[in-house]
Amino acid sequence: MARESGRPLWFLLTDRSYDPERWRRLMQGVRAARREGLAMTAQVAGRPVGLILGLTTSLNPFALREAFHELAHLPAAEQLARLRDPAMRRTILAEEASPRLLEVLPPLSRQIATRWDRMYLLGDPPDYEPPPERSIAAMAERAGVTPAEFCYDYLAGGDGGRMLFFPVTNYVHGDHGVVREMITDPHTVLGLSDGGAHCGVICDSSLCSFMLTHWVRDRQRGERLPLEFVVKRQTSETADFFGFHDRGRLAPGKKADVNVIDFEALRLHHPEMIYDLPAGGRRLVQRVDGYDMTLVSGTPTFERGQDTGARPGRLVRAGG
Repeated sequence: MARESGRPLWFLLTDRSYDPERWRRLMQGVRAARREGLAMTAQVAGRPVGLILGLTTSLNPFALREAFHELAHLPAAEQLARLRDPAMRRTILAEEASPRLLEVLPPLSRQIATRWDRMYLLGDPPDYEPPPERSIAAMAERAGVTPAEFCYDYLAGGDGGRMLFFPVTNYVHGDHGVVREMITDPHTVLGLSDGGAHCGVICDSSLCSFMLTHWVRDRQRGERLPLEFVVKRQTSETADFFGFHDRGRLAPGKKADVNVIDFEALRLHHPEMIYDLPAGGRRLVQRVDGYDMTLVSGTPTFERGQDTGARPGRLVRAGG
């Protein structure tokens, strides 16, 4: 929860496997607070809050096994070659998660060592609402192998860039039904922004594009949302909540921050790992097609996905 005198309060709203109705009780508290005049709002994510797991990410189901851990320092190509060695495969699969490595992780993250039923093939385009039959456990059972064997061979296949989706919260029921209820509640604000933190295992910067592709156009496992509702959620409502009254709408006198989108061509790509942080640090990026142009203060900053070099924006400071 964040609070500042004279400003709204908000907190991140999620459900949890051990308490799937928790979010409903929290929303009851929000409504009660608002009836008493308190400006309280719940922040909700437009998709399950989860981890991306692969050979190059900070975590994966085998990273907690000592034999795999010993390979973690190797360059990606060399590590992949070692993992494809049948002897190394047998060694890693024969191990269990190390108590030494498990103890450094929070309880929710420790589940990546055992919860094969909660790990899903991410795919390309990525599927953030996967059905139960797409879980590692289900696919391993159909293939007649153990989940660890299936997962190992999947991750070590291809070019080594394959990844899994491991939803941590907001996927208790195995679909986005609860997420939709949260998004459409009038006392919530949309947000999911771990794009700069945990950047070796989380890639949330694609949320805004996902809201348009999944919720408006592509969702198959439940009701979609109107285009105008999703756009309003991500523009004027967000701007108003944070007090940016000079933007968020296409109107005379407003800041001309605009995305020109080819809606039918809008497509998220599979996340990929790049190494451009200081000292060769890694981060996940997720590219997207369909943005013809992005303008900031009326100046094009991207044209068909290419950076124009223009930097018309400025740092926003509290009270500035």
